[in-house]
Amino acid sequence: MSASATQAVFLVDADEAARDALQLMLSLSGLQVRAFASAESFLEYYRPEHSGCLLLDIRLPGMSGLELQETLLARHIRLPILFVTAHGDIPTAVHAVKRGALDFIEKPFDDYRLLCLVLDALELDARTHRDSVAQAALEMRLAKLTRRERQVLDKMLAGKSNRSISGELFISNRTVEFHRHRIMQKLQAGSLGELFQICLGSREAAPAPHPDTSAPRLS
Repeated sequence: MSASATQAVFLVDADEAARDALQLMLSLSGLQVRAFASAESFLEYYRPEHSGCLLLDIRLPGMSGLELQETLLARHIRLPILFVTAHGDIPTAVHAVKRGALDFIEKPFDDYRLLCLVLDALELDARTHRDSVAQAALEMRLAKLTRRERQVLDKMLAGKSNRSISGELFISNRTVEFHRHRIMQKLQAGSLGELFQICLGSREAAPAPHPDTSAPRLS
């Protein structure tokens, strides 16, 4: 488990003593921590380009932790959330996890276990960011395809042979080969297998190729 130097643990807890102790523990573990006493102060600071994870209490002055979770969801902010609270119950934990929280931890907690959960959350955030960057790059490459190239690509991903593509699109085999070559170039694929792997990562991806044939717990 590792954390990027550009990531931060965002800690939102109204209890100053608990907030300071948790911030110290995480900082001594080499993590960058940004601490806040309220959901509102966190929202004022946070920007979508920030990466990391959120350690969040349930009871806060003003907006509650669950309300902050809903606000982030409404804004399409997928920051991994770990609830850490002294005011937990099963229905609240179930609700939080169903809405996407990674875990719901009661105080007092084991420092080592919490640190492991934080590192896992940071790794999830990093992986999500990498996937998002790769997705954006792929969509830019797909946008370079012509309408005809997209038609050929869709049939390639459906496992169609050149002859089948030629017949279904009413073009020559030579034209199909030309389009295939251009598709491989534009999508930067070195082989047909690599092309399938690239396109399976796209929201626009066609179905997988096939041959031509006729409750959470408190912790």
